[in-house]
Amino acid sequence: MTAELVRGQNHPLSQSRLEIRISAGTPVVAVAALGDENGRIHGVEWVAHPGAPTQPGLEVSRQAAADHRLAVDLDAMTDAVHRVSALLALPTSGGGPVRFGAVAAPFVAVTGLDGSEIASYTITGLEAESAVVALELYRRQGAWKVRAVGQGYAGGLADLLTDQGLPEAVQLAGTINEAVARGLARSVQAPPPRPADGDRSRQPAAPAVGPDQGGTAPQGAPGPVPPSYGGQPAGGPGQTGPQPSYGGTGAADPSATTGGPIDYSHPGRRNSAPPPPPPTAPPAQPGQPAQPVAGDATGWSMEERLYNQVWGMFEDLARTTAAYRSAVDFAESRMDKELEQALSDPRSRIGGQGDAAREAARARHAHLVDQAREVLDRDLAQLVAEADVVEPALPPAFARWDSPAWHAYRVPMEIPMALRLGDLRLPEADRISIPMLLRLPLERGLWIDSGRADSVDGSFTDSHDMRRLAMETAVAHAARLLAVYPAGEFTVHVVDPAGSGAQPLAPLTRTGVLAAPPAQGAAGVTEVLGRLTQRVDLVQMALRGGAPDALPPGFDTSQQLLIVNDFPHGFDDRAVNQLRYLADEGPSVGVHLMMVADREESAGYGPLLDPLWRSLLRLTPVPDDHLADPWVGHAWTYEPPLVPPGSQVLHQVLTQVAAARRSWDR
Repeated sequence: MTAELVRGQNHPLSQSRLEIRISAGTPVVAVAALGDENGRIHGVEWVAHPGAPTQPGLEVSRQAAADHRLAVDLDAMTDAVHRVSALLALPTSGGGPVRFGAVAAPFVAVTGLDGSEIASYTITGLEAESAVVALELYRRQGAWKVRAVGQGYAGGLADLLTDQGLPEAVQLAGTINEAVARGLARSVQAPPPRPADGDRSRQPAAPAVGPDQGGTAPQGAPGPVPPSYGGQPAGGPGQTGPQPSYGGTGAADPSATTGGPIDYSHPGRRNSAPPPPPPTAPPAQPGQPAQPVAGDATGWSMEERLYNQVWGMFEDLARTTAAYRSAVDFAESRMDKELEQALSDPRSRIGGQGDAAREAARARHAHLVDQAREVLDRDLAQLVAEADVVEPALPPAFARWDSPAWHAYRVPMEIPMALRLGDLRLPEADRISIPMLLRLPLERGLWIDSGRADSVDGSFTDSHDMRRLAMETAVAHAARLLAVYPAGEFTVHVVDPAGSGAQPLAPLTRTGVLAAPPAQGAAGVTEVLGRLTQRVDLVQMALRGGAPDALPPGFDTSQQLLIVNDFPHGFDDRAVNQLRYLADEGPSVGVHLMMVADREESAGYGPLLDPLWRSLLRLTPVPDDHLADPWVGHAWTYEPPLVPPGSQVLHQVLTQVAAARRSWDR
């Protein structure tokens, strides 16, 4: 399984003969450098580059290219080699891009000789840099590992090699650039790709276009004017029409010659329409980032595009925060190493020389941290701008309770693809929160924790208030579920043995959206659990028997939600086993569980309840940093979706839901 690394993360290597595969989307120079245990390059013979593509255990490409394969044999390395660094640089000749921020993020992967990926890394966050240390293979206690580095240099290869300790850095950089220029002079432009023989439906019958449009000439006719290396047409900036990119087809937009969009669908397949194109952002001003647009992700509907965009923002925030934390960790480890070196020499341990070394190490640490924070703030500003346009465009199922979308609420006719359960934040990015969207139908139950009495901001909440807040949170979740399902498609049951949740449950009871009044006492608990358990058994038997239509007349086929308050009060061993059964088997047949409970108070049941708690998604009524993503392992702060104080939106929405249910029941 491939390990997708982020900056600073490492992964063990189990093979000695490897390939480093590079995909950059634009021609780049690939260099491999050997380093000692301190990462220093001792001489030009420790570097494999286009002018000297082979070194012991290394082989690199002989010219600039968009894709590279670097061969590495770790067993062929001498004992003095402790590090193998993969370096990328933009060519200095040919008129191509001069900074990595103007091209797609390079992708590097360490693979076996059979092509199986071991680890991969996408180098994001580059701007003015023209050379970068992509990753490094390093030896630690006799074993080799790979680390994602992503350290860029605006001064190009000369600055990069100088920082690696190579004395002849400037001369070697000039040699590499000269070798690349010779290779470019011998290179041949790639031919335009041809469509497969069986795919001719995408070739519109359009008039031939002129060379200034970059079109493909008919067979036997002169071809188009070839573009220069950087993708700029040879005719100069005064040309009009689409500009071909290096090595591409350069085909012009067919709609520009036919007067309208081209229908690419098969003439015999008219049963489905292509998805509507996502909205496009207005062109960005020179030197300014592109303006964000709501719904510019992929998807067949605006709802799906917004869903994908929200989780794209989540991934972007996780990635940029991971890069910032890795950069800070790198700066701290580098400072510790420099301080250790300064203190290891007794001659410079005391006195002005030692003080100067320590001050220099701390200054470099502060500079690296400031650089990392600057990059983080830039990425956060872009995410905040995107959130500002995405949040108002979210439909009710994705929107906060204070969103204007709820004021125009109407009972839907279709089930949405997801539901908002709250917001997610990271401590380094308090300016932005990401909606926490959960796919529908629910695949697991919810546990609203009423036992935590402290929050991330250090405030204290007593147990009575926590129980009230937990029940209010459960009611808000249940109301949202009722509101986003069509009339009659979602039913809510409540078990409140001691009647302590009467006040928080008032919005549900007064509007009449519950299937029945909240069940109280041991008898009420037994009746509700028995009815829902029987429902799960009936549906499972019908599905296993291949007769889903053989259910009893009047059987309620809607999704069912059971809210349990003040657990374990009023529950005996049989009721606890029924709860476990509903949590395990219920979601597959449309029966879901929402527990409002204190885990510590339920500890008396011992390990009997452990499988129940593990099967539920834990949420809190106050902000809490208990959620962790499996991608990079961040501890995310969860904020519940509470209704604003004094707002009547919950009552208005539930009133419409109740009216729609009464009309549906007639």
